[in-house]
Amino acid sequence: MFCVECGKEVSIFKDGVCVDCYLKSNSFTKSPEILDIATCVHCGSFKYKNTWSSDIFGDIIRKIIKDNFELSKELQKVDINTDCKEAKNGYECKVYISGFIDGREITEEHNVLIRIKRTICDVCSRRSGGYHEAIIQVRTDNRKFTDRELCEIQSFVGKQVENLKTKGNRGLFITDLGPEHGGLDFFLSDRAAAQIITKKLQDEFGGNVKQSSKNIGMKDSRQIYRMTYLLRIPSLRKDDFIKVDDSFYQILSMQANRIKLIDLKTWEETNTDMKKLENAHIIGGLDLLREMIIVSQTEKEIQLMDQKTYKTYEIRKPKNISYKNKTIKTIKIENQIFLIPIK
Repeated sequence: MFCVECGKEVSIFKDGVCVDCYLKSNSFTKSPEILDIATCVHCGSFKYKNTWSSDIFGDIIRKIIKDNFELSKELQKVDINTDCKEAKNGYECKVYISGFIDGREITEEHNVLIRIKRTICDVCSRRSGGYHEAIIQVRTDNRKFTDRELCEIQSFVGKQVENLKTKGNRGLFITDLGPEHGGLDFFLSDRAAAQIITKKLQDEFGGNVKQSSKNIGMKDSRQIYRMTYLLRIPSLRKDDFIKVDDSFYQILSMQANRIKLIDLKTWEETNTDMKKLENAHIIGGLDLLREMIIVSQTEKEIQLMDQKTYKTYEIRKPKNISYKNKTIKTIKIENQIFLIPIK
């Protein structure tokens, strides 16, 4: 058959014309001249379909173009590429839309002005207004937190917030934090996330959790509650040396209310719970450690010398172990010297 456009005797594709003439005389994409995108002046997020997104600019542009361009159903395997340059009112973009018609690849080019509308996103608006749905209160019993502990707790919560944001909780942020009653208070924007973080704090530092709620109003015909999670961390700390009855231990780890101990005399490890250590006497922490010089050693005993007094001590080894260093860490408790387990 003959093409009515070019007169060639070829296969007719559609409407009496060959595929080449059909492609020349038809356009398969239609473009708006101007597109508007809202962006947050604080965090740089973009608004897409009434939802704020932290996607990169190029990805957002492709999504918006796909929604606002008219693409022929004949065009298969569509691919969109953009080349944008910053302009006075936003970005001047060349949009290249490629696809296949009857196995033939075509590319159509459009010029689009992307206007940037600067505003404030929902999350930044909440943050600036002090919005919070939950408070995590971290306290301790019968002692004060050290500066190091406060830094560790603050850093731990910060990392948990970032992890949850990475997993998709864009609306999570710490509204405020500060020292309160010897501990720390964290004001969080999401109460479900606050509950997760409180559990992870408990797993890491031990202690008991109490929660309470406060009615703060109505939203969408539902009562809204602000949660408070109080984590009371025990007075005992990891690496502390304690006395229980007539035995001496070092705390190896703490997880929730489970504590792992090592007997300083035998180096035997045991697991117990916090309630069983309520009457334990806290001797101190790692600042009590003293390094002594190894004078000699046998299979069962070791002779040490105090670096300050030059006094020597004969100590029975908890286990058959040979020390290769010149010094060893020890602790003196009630006139007894104990070897510190090698970690």
